[in-house]
Amino acid sequence: MILENSKMSWQNIAQNKMRSFLTILGIVIGVASIIALITIVKGATGEVTEQMSSLGADKITVQVQGTPLKKGLLETDIKKLEDIQHVSGVSPTLSGKSSVVYSKNVMEDVSIQGKNHMHFRKNDDLIENGRAINKLDVESKNKVILIGSDIEKELFGGKDPIGKTIQIAGVNFTVIGTLEASDSYSNESSNDTVIMPYTTAMGFLQAGSVSNADIYMQDAKYSDEVTSGVEKAMNQAFNYKNEGYSVMNMGDMISSINDITSMMSLMLGGIASISLVVGGIGIMNMMLVSVTERTAEIGLRKALGAEPKRIQQQFLFESVFLSLIGGAIGLVLGLVIAAVVCSIMGTSFTLSASTILLAVGFSAAIGVLFGFAPAKKASQLNPIDALRNS
Repeated sequence: MILENSKMSWQNIAQNKMRSFLTILGIVIGVASIIALITIVKGATGEVTEQMSSLGADKITVQVQGTPLKKGLLETDIKKLEDIQHVSGVSPTLSGKSSVVYSKNVMEDVSIQGKNHMHFRKNDDLIENGRAINKLDVESKNKVILIGSDIEKELFGGKDPIGKTIQIAGVNFTVIGTLEASDSYSNESSNDTVIMPYTTAMGFLQAGSVSNADIYMQDAKYSDEVTSGVEKAMNQAFNYKNEGYSVMNMGDMISSINDITSMMSLMLGGIASISLVVGGIGIMNMMLVSVTERTAEIGLRKALGAEPKRIQQQFLFESVFLSLIGGAIGLVLGLVIAAVVCSIMGTSFTLSASTILLAVGFSAAIGVLFGFAPAKKASQLNPIDALRNS
């Protein structure tokens, strides 16, 4: 019975190609809109999340604005941050500018940054040649530096700078490594940057404290505990003056971005689903017209003994077929649109099983929902009345 009704439903759709196409057009547009929007948003979200994660999901950043009584973090404050449970290390940062001289070559306004061994341990892709700053360099306040690619080219002209001595504001420093050429480094270009141990930088830049520190967790799952511990330590350090510092948790930022983009996906999907409702109304309208046109056929089948449920099933199948065809076309069209847009935007294109199930599920649901009333009407026709009005 099911096979026979399916065959009859398909034959009726095939016999009215133009009307069937115009009927499923609303479904095609609706499904294509939903699939394209969801896929594009997922790609953009993935790109943003990946960039944020690259900054360190296991990292908490403390920025110090200071108070009239205290300008920044002292060595004792950094030690307290290191002693917080689940903290694997702290990387303080100092920054300034100075001139750099090697032989007769001079560069003005070069960015000077103070870092420690933990920073390089957590970012092992920063170094091109040589070695990183180690713990002994920090403790001994060694006058050693790493230089960016622009400085290497400008001062050394392509020669190996490792082991060479350069002057920064008249002080001799030994080059122990070079930095990978990149577009970003702590939100600034690393190509014209000099990095030295932060303890050395404190004396060199005449800074009595540190204004910025990255706190690395043993695991991102300890984010809440570590953040609470950091805020407690900072409150004690700044006498509970919250305006003296700010704490930024990258994990929380990533989570917030994911929540926002999820809401956007739902909102855009809801707006696009209006097209599906319109398409469903189109299907219902066509099925009602079809019932009216085929009154004689329905009356004859019922007179020959066809049960109402078989009549209802045939028209319901026809409605579902129309929806599924529209859903399949809409799925392909939506994915093509998403692939083109993602390519233009430079984001990743990801086809998930949930996206396909969404298209099929929506299509089938629309077919059943808007095809039920016409199918019910067809099954309830009186065979005598149907034959008389044919």
